[in-house]
Amino acid sequence: MIDYKDKITDILAPVIEELDKETIRAMIEVPSDRSNGDYAFPCFRLAKVLHKAPQAIAADIAAQIGGHEIFEKVEQVNAYVNMYLHRAAFARAVLSDILKDPAHVGHGQQEETHPVIVEYSSPNIAKPFHIGHIRSTVIGNAIANIYEALGYRVIRINHLGDYGTQFGKMICAYRHWGNEEDVKKEPIKTLLSYYTKFHVEAEKDPSLDQEARDIFARLEKGEPEEVRLWKWFREESLKEFTRVYDMLGITFDSYNGESFYSDKMPRFVRELKDKGLLKESQGAQIVDLEEYGMPPALITKSDGSTLYITRDIAAAVYRKETYDFYKNIYVVSSGQNLHFQQWIKILSLMGYDWAEDCVHVPFGLVSLEDGTMSTRKGRVVFLEDVLRRAVEKTREIILEKGVATEDVDEIARQVGIGAVMFQELSNNRIKDYVFQWDRVLNFDGETGPYVQYTHARAASVLRRAGVSEERLAEISFDPQYISSDSAYELERLMYAMPEVVREAGEKYEPSIVTRHLIDVAESFNRFYHDEHILVDNEEEKKAKLALVGAAKAVIKSGLALLGMHAPEKM
Repeated sequence: MIDYKDKITDILAPVIEELDKETIRAMIEVPSDRSNGDYAFPCFRLAKVLHKAPQAIAADIAAQIGGHEIFEKVEQVNAYVNMYLHRAAFARAVLSDILKDPAHVGHGQQEETHPVIVEYSSPNIAKPFHIGHIRSTVIGNAIANIYEALGYRVIRINHLGDYGTQFGKMICAYRHWGNEEDVKKEPIKTLLSYYTKFHVEAEKDPSLDQEARDIFARLEKGEPEEVRLWKWFREESLKEFTRVYDMLGITFDSYNGESFYSDKMPRFVRELKDKGLLKESQGAQIVDLEEYGMPPALITKSDGSTLYITRDIAAAVYRKETYDFYKNIYVVSSGQNLHFQQWIKILSLMGYDWAEDCVHVPFGLVSLEDGTMSTRKGRVVFLEDVLRRAVEKTREIILEKGVATEDVDEIARQVGIGAVMFQELSNNRIKDYVFQWDRVLNFDGETGPYVQYTHARAASVLRRAGVSEERLAEISFDPQYISSDSAYELERLMYAMPEVVREAGEKYEPSIVTRHLIDVAESFNRFYHDEHILVDNEEEKKAKLALVGAAKAVIKSGLALLGMHAPEKM
């Protein structure tokens, strides 16, 4: 799309010789109150250079640039030059650009296709895929989509929690109280019951904890029976996880979890030792980070077993050597802030200058109304149950309203699951929240179904007009018919889409896209209600259909970034 800040910079530069183009561009503002123009230039800074009142400078600049063809009006207001773009020319430029490539609205292009790794979801094997996991899963997926749209080569990694002492506990519990038939019938719920029982029994009999540690030590050494059980638990868990990922429409390029790095860790323990970073503490090996304001990082326990931080060091180096990443993004809850600060600092101390390219993207925690979720106590809400209930409620609404669609089940799936995803992505990711069924299943107001319905409404208008998306790109239209306030507001929001996507990528914040989509949907619905679209005047109708088609493309493209479908009928 045309960069209007660049165009305005080029217009202002010959008039303001005292400032370079970069400075002029940085000073151009977008007024929050649209009555003050589309763009504004403040003249306070020039007052010191020109020794004139800023109001007089603004008046002089306004007089010199006012006749330029891109402006409908330029005026001085106090110390500002307020610039109003020519609406018809703006509408033609924005709509032509969108309709030329409607599938890639807001997408960018890198000169080089830099590899960006996004690690997200990463549930623990043999534990429930609960509502808490949806945050990492959908936020990470949206960030991956956004970086792909910005022109990066994205590698999506699901770093499964498939290693560690919890597997000693799980195997221990299975041997004491489990049986194969129950696990095969309902893997995750059965394994969860074993894990919960282990912690209840371990409080009565502490020797179980040592038994579990011994079992994990045998697993680390590759003892056949422990490895067999671990592999079985992993396979059964992955079947259940895959079912949920399929519901969400989410895929990964790699499922290399913690276990993948088990044979790679000795290299880094030796490297830490050789570089003088390891210290012994009560039989364990640590890296002392006190001078950096952090507690010591535990590298190996007194029995020689490794920890998360050791595996994350190995994983980061493996990823750099394998993918030569430009960025290595970890979408992991804010509860792990210290962990990431510690291991990124350790990577830096080890001499890896790319440590600063490892980025932790934290998000707030999910709790239940009666307190924090706890796998140990069996107090969780299964994510699959949430998604299924959302689909069921949507199906009921579709049937109640008698929506004309050939595939009720598919629309219910797209809208119900979309509602859950959109809600997760609609607030700033760092906020904690309490899970409430009523909130998740509320489709009124600024929700995913509202945005999806707006897309379906636009699709309906085009169907009634007998205009396909392909034909829209070929329509020649007169933009004077789409220069009203409601049309122009919508065009401005559509024009902003590339900048919105870029900002969302820079800030790792999908909610920027979500909120913008709500604005676009609300603006489209105002235009829809304010103006008659399918009018008798063919030229006016063509222009308005072009606007409808462009809005539809922007909404569809934005929903795709969030990992959501855009139904043609609702």
